[in-house]
Amino acid sequence: MCKNSCEIFKFLTNVFLVLSLVFCFQSCKEKKQEAVTEVSNEMPQKGDDFVSIFDGKTLTGWKGDANYWRVENGNLVGEVTPETLLKRNTFIIWQEGQPGDFELKLEFKITESGNSGINYRSDLIDSIPNALKGYQADIDGKIRYTGQNYEEKKRATLAYRGEKVKIQTQDNPDVAGSLRGNVKKNCWQSREVIDSLGESDSLKTKIKSEDWNEVHLVIKGNRLQHYVNGVLMSDVIDEDTINRKLKGHLGVQVHVGPPMKVEYRNIRLKHL
Repeated sequence: MCKNSCEIFKFLTNVFLVLSLVFCFQSCKEKKQEAVTEVSNEMPQKGDDFVSIFDGKTLTGWKGDANYWRVENGNLVGEVTPETLLKRNTFIIWQEGQPGDFELKLEFKITESGNSGINYRSDLIDSIPNALKGYQADIDGKIRYTGQNYEEKKRATLAYRGEKVKIQTQDNPDVAGSLRGNVKKNCWQSREVIDSLGESDSLKTKIKSEDWNEVHLVIKGNRLQHYVNGVLMSDVIDEDTINRKLKGHLGVQVHVGPPMKVEYRNIRLKHL
């Protein structure tokens, strides 16, 4: 009798232990699921605050020459044909603001013969229709310049692909012609390369030819960062208080040269 009672007690004890382990496992699992749910619920709340500035259907909010710019298949298309060869660069310009500190994301695709760019913090040129002067995230079909920082009609190349630089003003900035006189071989002379982001040819392999690429510009204060496909291509710290701009127009370009086609899509802006 005692033996049987002991065996029954032992059996019940084992059952209790098993049930306790099952309950504990289930409770821990539920807590883990709750924790995962909490994390996944928080992720959408982060938001990226980017707002589309091109609707993919019309040129509403943009101004440019209809001989060169149109909407096609949801994309903003800039095209130069043998019949419409350019005498000067022309832009389509966003009309709904002059961003200062911001991030811009978009995708582009360009033909091998193409030359384009994204201008920002730029000035309108009164004497030339649809023209801008200012900072430019350079884009070209041969991928010689894509990713660099080029200042249209001002200081020319500020940073080649793969460079982090500091920019200073020219000597004697009050002297007429001193700005253009400080540009040699299409490059601003008062600049210091302070770090390498990688070899230009190596970075070039991250950019797709005649296919879609994503550009991400991070423009804050006097620091101007150009990313292509998630890779930092150029980084400018502009300490030239005479010539730099802290806000201005935003637009994209078709360039003087042979017939070409460039397409932009998913153009999104976030003010900082």
